[in-house]
This record gives sequence, structure tokens and C-alpha cells, in this order.
Amino acid sequence: MKVRAPRNRTITLTEAEREQFSRRLLRLSEPVTAKALLDSTIQQELLAALPHLPAGFVDLLFIDPPYNLNKTFNRRNFSQMPLAEYENWLDGWLAPLLRTLKPTASVYICGDWQSSVAIQRVAQKYLVVRNRITWEREKGRGAQANWKNASEDIWFCTVGSDYTFNLDAVKLKRRVIAPYTDNGAPKDWEDSRAGRFRLTHPSNLWTDLTVPFWSMPENTDHPTQKPEKLLAKIILASSKPGEVVLDPFLGSGTTSVVAKKLGRRYIGIEIDETYCLLAEKRLALAEPGGRIQGYDEGVFWERNSK
Repeated sequence: MKVRAPRNRTITLTEAEREQFSRRLLRLSEPVTAKALLDSTIQQELLAALPHLPAGFVDLLFIDPPYNLNKTFNRRNFSQMPLAEYENWLDGWLAPLLRTLKPTASVYICGDWQSSVAIQRVAQKYLVVRNRITWEREKGRGAQANWKNASEDIWFCTVGSDYTFNLDAVKLKRRVIAPYTDNGAPKDWEDSRAGRFRLTHPSNLWTDLTVPFWSMPENTDHPTQKPEKLLAKIILASSKPGEVVLDPFLGSGTTSVVAKKLGRRYIGIEIDETYCLLAEKRLALAEPGGRIQGYDEGVFWERNSK
């Protein structure tokens, strides 16, 4: 067992919690209705669960697959492979997964600079690729003979031309560097006790995220956990309250937790039992309307401004 510092807020599991939350996990052995799956965690390998999922019930699909790297996920190893082989691996589960989507659904697929080209090639076979978001990971090791890798990509796709994008829900509040005025009044910015800020349109370059670490209450021991703020941007932009969000590589549950906080229905699929149990514990702690770091007063704030 790890010895943690007194201020370490990383979420862990007791044996009693393992037993308690394991009773909530689903494993599919026959086709089920969408209603039976809502707000649940499926502990199963994706390709084993896929044949039992209903068609046409998902509004937003968020996919954070293993990148094409050598990585250990709680004793499960993912091994790097030739790019063409990785592309075939992506295609093998993405194609059958898409039948779960509504015609109006949006899809977001995560990757890094090495896997991104394969993701684009597979995605454009089946979906309308609309943008590539790049977000800054402010953590990471420096490199001696290369540029430090401090970014990841998210491919934004839709099934068709009719889709949700809630622009006003995802504007970013930024500090005003040059406070222009019009007849002495602020021009497109406001002065407050916290400083001078303006609301700006969201771009495909996200520099306002903080990767979860030991002092944050959302942190777990999952090695590639995404920030709740990242999921909040995607869920608010591309779904409406009450709609269904599916994450087929749930990890420690960030997508489901944020969906619950933002009033959406959620389904997560994850092969590793410990990560599923962490997801269920986080869901038990989460409340609708609960706090998301960096999202306050209905807007996203640039990093370290609030």
C-alpha cells in the first residue's frame, strides 16, 4: 500500500468500498435496452460488450483509447505497434461502436501526436471530421534531444450535418491585457473586484486545463486521467441536459462524473475492475450541479485566474 502525504487527496478504495461498489457494476451477456444501461458502469472488454448494446441511443460519444505507446494500466499492459496496425485496431472497435449513435450525435476521440494521424484516417471513413482540438498538458518530463511533449489532440466529429454545438455554454473568461474603452466605458470587457475580464469564443487551442494531481479532489491513480474541466467543455458544447453520454474507455470515471454533475445521463465501459470501482466511488461523491475546477458562474476561466 502506498504511503501518502497528509494533504494528498487522491481517491482510493477500502476493502469495504470495493465490495459495496462492485455490486453496482454491469456485465452484459445478452442484448439490453438503453433504459437498463443509463447511469451505469459496465465492467467488460469493449468488443465483448458491443454486441449487446442497443442501436441509436447515444447523443455524445467520448473516446479516450490507449495511445500507441507502451503503457501499464493497473497491471494491464498496452504495447506500441506499427502505425498501420494501430489504425486497424482503432477501426476494429470504432466501426461497430458507431451503430449506437443517433444521427445527430457528436464524437470526440483523444490521441497524442503519434496516434493522431491514425485516428484521423479512421474517423474520416465513417464520420464528418470537423476540427482537431489541441490541449496543453502542463505536466510532463523534459527531453534532452527533442521538444518536450506537452500537448494532446482531440478530434471533433459528427455523424452528419445536424448536431448540437452550444457556443454560449463554453465561452472562456480571460484577463484583459489591453483594456480598450468606448467613451470611457469598458469595450467588450468588465471590471470586477477579481480584475478585468472578457468572455471570448472557444477555440481549438485549450491552454486553461490542469491535469489532475495529488492535491486535487478529483485525482486517482489512473495514469492517463483527463481533467473534469476538459470533459465539461465537451459535454456542455455537444449535448443537452438529459441526453446520453457514452465513454467506452471509461478509466476512473471522469466522463460519467462530469455528465452527472452537468445533468446528463451516462454510460461507461471499462475492462479494469479497480478503475470501475473508482468510477463508482466518484459517482457516489458527485452531485448534480457539483463543482468542477475552473468552471464557475456558468463560464470557463483561464488557468490560475480563479
